[in-house]
Parts: sequence; C-alpha cells; structure tokens
Amino acid sequence: MKRPFHSIYSHGFVRTAVCVPRVRVADPAYNAEQTIRLAEQASAASAALAVFPELGLSAYANDDLFHQDALLESVADAVSRVADASQDLTPVLAVGAPLRFDAALFNCAVVIYRGRILGIIPKSYLPNYAEFYEKRQFTRAAAALRKEARFRNATVPFGNDLIFETPSLKHFALHVELCEDLWVPVPPSTYAALGGACVLANLSASNSTIGKAAYRRGLCAMQSGKCVAAYLYAGAGAGESTTDLAWDGHGMIWENGRLLGETERFSTEEQMALADVDLELLAQNRMRLTSFHDTASDHADRVRALRRIPFDFDIPKGTIPLRRVVERFPYVPSDPATLDARCREACDIQVHGLMQRLRSAGIDRIVIGVSGGLDSTQALLAAARAMDKLGRPRKHILAWTMPGFATSDRTLENARTLMDALGVTAGEIDIRPAAMQTFRDIGHPFANDEPTYDVSFENVQAGARTSHLFRLANLHGGLVLGTGDLSELALGWTTYGVGDHMSHYNVNASVPKTLIRHLIRWAMASGAFDEPVADVLQSVLETEISPELVPPASGDANEPHQRTEEVVGPFDLQDFNLYYVTRYGFRPAKVAFLSHHAWGSAPEDRDEAEADGLSSRAYDLAEIKRWLGVFLYRFFKISQFKRSAMPNGPKVGSGGSLSPRGDWRAPSDSEAEAWMEALRRDVPDA
Repeated sequence: MKRPFHSIYSHGFVRTAVCVPRVRVADPAYNAEQTIRLAEQASAASAALAVFPELGLSAYANDDLFHQDALLESVADAVSRVADASQDLTPVLAVGAPLRFDAALFNCAVVIYRGRILGIIPKSYLPNYAEFYEKRQFTRAAAALRKEARFRNATVPFGNDLIFETPSLKHFALHVELCEDLWVPVPPSTYAALGGACVLANLSASNSTIGKAAYRRGLCAMQSGKCVAAYLYAGAGAGESTTDLAWDGHGMIWENGRLLGETERFSTEEQMALADVDLELLAQNRMRLTSFHDTASDHADRVRALRRIPFDFDIPKGTIPLRRVVERFPYVPSDPATLDARCREACDIQVHGLMQRLRSAGIDRIVIGVSGGLDSTQALLAAARAMDKLGRPRKHILAWTMPGFATSDRTLENARTLMDALGVTAGEIDIRPAAMQTFRDIGHPFANDEPTYDVSFENVQAGARTSHLFRLANLHGGLVLGTGDLSELALGWTTYGVGDHMSHYNVNASVPKTLIRHLIRWAMASGAFDEPVADVLQSVLETEISPELVPPASGDANEPHQRTEEVVGPFDLQDFNLYYVTRYGFRPAKVAFLSHHAWGSAPEDRDEAEADGLSSRAYDLAEIKRWLGVFLYRFFKISQFKRSAMPNGPKVGSGGSLSPRGDWRAPSDSEAEAWMEALRRDVPDA
C-alpha cells in the first residue's frame, strides 16, 4: 500500500466534523473568526470535511436585517476571510451565508477548499409557516436565473445540484443542503445520493422546542439509512437571538442509520464533533442493494442532471488512528438492554423455525446428539422451548450422548446432567465398539493397537455419531437436529457428509460461536429453566472448546488433547473476520486494521468484560495477521464445498448466514491466492 497502514485514509475512512461556533447576531467579522478557529481545530484533527450551521457567518436570526446592504457586504467579506484562512487547512469547509445574486437574496452554503470556493448551494425549500418566514427575505434555489455566480472575481458553480468529488479519495463525493431541505418529502440529497454522493451535509438553524431533537435525530437517521450515506447535520447554537426562539446547537454525524458523533445540546461554548465515516462500507452496501440502483434508474433524468465538481484533495499524511468505536464482538451488542433483546429474538427465531419444520414434516420427535459443549447445549435448549410451545412433552426429545476415545469426564457429566435436568428422553451409546469395527474394516492401524491419530481416526468417530443419530431417527420417527454453528461452517470445522456437518435441520447454522455463549448466558438469566439447568449451563460455558476426538497423551480424562482454537484460531478473532469479510467484502488490510483497532489493546475494565462473558485479552498485529491468514485460506479455499451442501436452518442475525440458498453463494473450488497475496503485501507484521 502506498499510504501508511496505520492511517484511516489508507482504509477507506474519511474524518468529518460538525462545528457549532458561538455567534454574534449581525457581526460577520466576529463570526468569521469563530468559524476559522473551529476550522483550524478540525484541520489539526486531520479532518477532511467540516460543516458549519446555516447562515453561520451572519447568524440566522437577523430577520429584516438581511435586507441591509451593510450586513450583506460584511458577509461577503467574511466569506473571503474564511476562504483565505483555509489556504493551509486540511478540510473542505461548508459555511452558511446570505448572498445576493441577480438582485435576489439566497440562503446559501459555500463550499471552500484551500482558498478556493468550489461552489455555492442555495436553499431549495424555504419554510414560511409557524415561527418561520424565510420567503420574506430569501429566494429559493429553483428561482435562480443561472447556474453560475460571480464571487471573489471568479465564476463558481451555483445551484442545489452540485456534487463535489475528488479522485484522490475514493468514494468521497459530497452534496450539501440546508435545514428545511431535509424536512420535505423528497430532499435534494436523495437525488444526490442516487447520483453517487456518499457524504451528505446539512447546514441548519433548526430552533429547539420540546421533542424536536428526537424528531430531528429520526430524520437524519432515516435519510442516512435510506440513502446509504453519511449525513452530517450542523445546527445553530449559542449566540443566536432569543427574541422568540431558542437554539440548542445540535450537531450530528450519521452513517447508514448509525449515530457516530453528536454535540452537546444547549452548550454555551463553541463545539465540534468528530467522527470517521467508512466510505467503503457505504459503497459496499450500495453495490449490493439492487433496489438502490433501480431507484436511480427510475429517476435517471434528475440524476443525470447533477453537476460534478472535481477538485484535488490533499490527503493528510502520517499515522492517523481511527476515531470510531469498533466493537470487538460485532455479533454481540455491547449494550446490555440491546443484548438482552437480541438474545431473546435469536432464540425465538430458532424455536419458531424448528416448530414450523416439525409441523410441516409431520414429525413430533427430535433426535439430537449432546456432547456437553456449547453448540449442542444451545440446540437442545431450542428443542426444549419448541416442545414447550407446541404443547408436546419434552420426552419427545430423544437425546443421546455418545462418548468416544477422547471424551472427557467433564463434558460427559455436562451432557448427562443437562439431559436429566431438562427432562428429555436421555440415552447413551458408547461409539468405540462401532468405531473399532470400522477401523478393522478399513485396515486402520489403530485396530492393531497402533496409536495412529490421523484424520481417519477422528472422522470415523464423528461419522459413527451422526450415523447412529440418523438410524435412531429412522427407528423412532424423529428429526435429527443439527448443532454446528456459523463459525465452524466458515472455517470448515465440520466432518463432511455423514459427520456433524449433516442433519435434517440445524437451528445454529447462522449463529456464530461468540453469540452462542451469550444465548446460553441469557437462558440462565431468563428464568425459563430451573436452577439445575442453570448450574450445568455454567459448567458448559466454562468448558474449553474441543472436538474431543484424540485422547490426551497424559491419559488424563479431564485434560483435552485437542484445543480447537489452537488449530483454527480464537473464535473471538475469527468471528470478527467472518463478519467483515462476508458482510462487507472488505480487503484483508482493512479487516486487519479494524481488528487491530478493536483487539490491539485490552479493554479498560478487564474485570467487567470478563463478568459480561467477553474476552479481555489483546492481540498484536502479527497475531491478527496470522489468524486472518488462517481464516482467509480455510474460508475461501477449503471449506465452501461443505457449505454448498449444508442442511436447512433459519437465518438468525443481520450479520448474515452461509446458506447456499440465502446470503452466501460461492463456487466450491475457488482459489484463495488473491486474498492471501493482499494479506502478505498490505499488512505489516508489526
């Protein structure tokens, strides 16, 4: 990569700022100085864009003073002062000013960069109701007589149809509108977004009344979400006239419906909110949303009429760390209330999917293998809830634990206790005799007392378990319930065909390992199960993840010889990689950059993280690169053929599933070299 790895501008991010200066009514010189001061702060923070309030150089609440030549001439001088001061500043500036052209006065946003005025945008919709009467002073954009304006001895683009874009920063395409433009049924920014603008800015002077801030947030969230864009909103604040109105200085930065940054309302001082917008995330989402492009096609005449204003942007140099919350666990909400709701909904989806499958198949019994580990425990809990809701006895769940050559005492006890506590029909089959017969049949050395623990040794056991379950289902008229999770499917950590890869229906198929832990924790706290169940669930959570297919050399039945995460990597990291690779298609360097931001240092409160069931450890960049390489190779090169033949199961989370009939459709024989080469080339070892 030509740009430094540890800079946001190397990974598709752009730093943005909404600035709320303290103003003086009808004092453009003072307001220009306050604007410049905040612009300098935004520049020092390496921002690429700084947005200021509507009419910020004059103040909004001037009423008929807007018709005074002295004020308008002072505003023009203030614009020039800001433009001159921007010569050595990093960001593009969007400032508000009343400007007169062709004997008409317009409420304008002026876009400035490096001493140059790139364009002037007049307000499209002038409110003339309730406390507003802008038509008394201003002319709306549609009444403009020309598409260019003379200002500062130069001809500049003029209109509400301008998109500012630069070839040096991919996807940085900016459109600007003003206040009321957002509140109308079809904002101008809607057409701009359809035309490629990823960053939408609003210079506003929306006054404050009870409940208005919440409505304003909703408008910004919805516009950013519908337009799949960033939406920056800068509202007028301290210093505006309070003759009949009050102002709260509300500034917000939204990205595709997500709030990234917000100013403090009713502050008496100047303010600036900074946030790093992910332009590549927006572009990726737009690329996938076919309806977005269909809408653009439906409005092709309006979209094609948009004017592109190119400019050369100087990207800030050096190390620029990410200023953005990147959750360590993208599948697990950090807010407790949101997590509780997410777990409840995930369980409901699993349960109702299973209920419908039983109804449609005309089957009233479930057959399930219980290992005493995380995945089979969650599947068994879903089965118990499904039977409860169907009004059928839990005895219709036919659960078997099937110890093999490496089953630990702990997991076997977990399985026995859980089946007993849930009141299901419990059984136990020792698979070693069946496995030994297979070893003899195929001539495996283990049949001759030679301890050969190869892949055949492992898969014979996995196959024996699944074969028993299907034959038990045939015998009892049951449905084999799968237990494997999304993380294992991504990494190919399943035994294909007659192994744990196969079932009649799999409720865990789109649930990642990190979320399954919390679903079990939620089940413990929900009160849906009594104390004996909760006790064994805690033991399951504390059990190390292992396939338990190879016996420990020590002979200690409580010491697993195989540690899954030593082979496929920590599931905490691999779920992170899974989310950003499949949900957004990010290149390896960006995934590593985000991972290092999230996992490069331990959380501030380690004890709290551990209490919440979250990992408190940290990974250096070398470890992140290593395990990302494992993920990319296993995911793209060696595992797709299993996913192409996976059983049915409900899609649970918005993070997606890997079903070949749903979110993920890929060839079974693709290569991984493009990803591996990008990882080697673009991600440093430290």
